[in-house]
Amino acid sequence: MEKITFKGKIDQLGDVLIEAFHIVGLFVIGATIVWSAIGEYLIIMQHESGFASLQDILLLFIYLELGAMTGIYFKTHRLPVIFLIFIAITAITRFMVIDMKALMSTDKYNLLIMVVSILILTISAGVLRFSEKKYDNKSECFK
Repeated sequence: MEKITFKGKIDQLGDVLIEAFHIVGLFVIGATIVWSAIGEYLIIMQHESGFASLQDILLLFIYLELGAMTGIYFKTHRLPVIFLIFIAITAITRFMVIDMKALMSTDKYNLLIMVVSILILTISAGVLRFSEKKYDNKSECFK
């Protein structure tokens, strides 16, 4: 039978406190995402046009991706980096949709920079998917 030392008890308490902070933090983040998404949805519903614009829909997709990322992190204790890439792609696309005229008026290469950024992010997402499938590593060092 293993003797539990004072240091062992402190370590166990520390582990419990870290896990509690982790859970509370994720609930706060999740609640903030839901609260913000509902607030944005209520604003969209009050549009004078009577319908949601493409930029509104893309913003709701960003909230959806943030919520999915938080849910996956809560269940698996792993941060799905690919969701951050999806969020970045959606944010750049939204920026292009909203500010296309301003984007083109300031510098003629801005649009090209945005498109290349989306291409690089898409390739990165593909590499992550490929490596996730090929090197499906369940070791503890990635938790």
